[in-house]
Amino acid sequence: MNKSDLKLIDDFLPESKAVFETLLKEVAWEEREIKIFGKTYNQPRLIAWQGDLSYKYSGGTWPASPFSKTVRLLKNAVEMETGATYNGVLLNLYRNGNDSMGWHSDNEKELGVDPIVASLSLGEDRVFKIRPNSEKGNSTSLILHNNSLLVMKASFQNLYEHSIPKTRKPKGIRINLTFRKLFEH
Repeated sequence: MNKSDLKLIDDFLPESKAVFETLLKEVAWEEREIKIFGKTYNQPRLIAWQGDLSYKYSGGTWPASPFSKTVRLLKNAVEMETGATYNGVLLNLYRNGNDSMGWHSDNEKELGVDPIVASLSLGEDRVFKIRPNSEKGNSTSLILHNNSLLVMKASFQNLYEHSIPKTRKPKGIRINLTFRKLFEH
């Protein structure tokens, strides 16, 4: 993997514990279904969408929803750090080690040709796996620590897939905010 495709920043926020606690209460977390190869499953985590436009992925649509005060402040901080602008945030709440995210690329049409996705992790550390699209069996792992910001740069979504696998190790709650720029189609 080309390290220039990713940027990992530790200790991103000065008050990460307070932000974590606020997001737990402030966000309208939902359990949603997802379609994979024609079959419907409950997604193995809780999810919320906040953004200026509706967001469609895996057969579902998240309607436009205003940014909460806290999420807007986080969006502004991430924009300053990355030099990119974002008009949507997909929020994921991993309740324990059984909650996960399967292999995927954030490459929906509404994200444009070379999307930059910034991923803020709060709470429990989790393993983030990466593999080239051309080598499905060959993966690399990073640990996403509490209060880390992972910036997946423009070429990343075209070249790699990523996942948050299940783990048998006891895990507490992790909140992940993925900042995106959507375009109308």
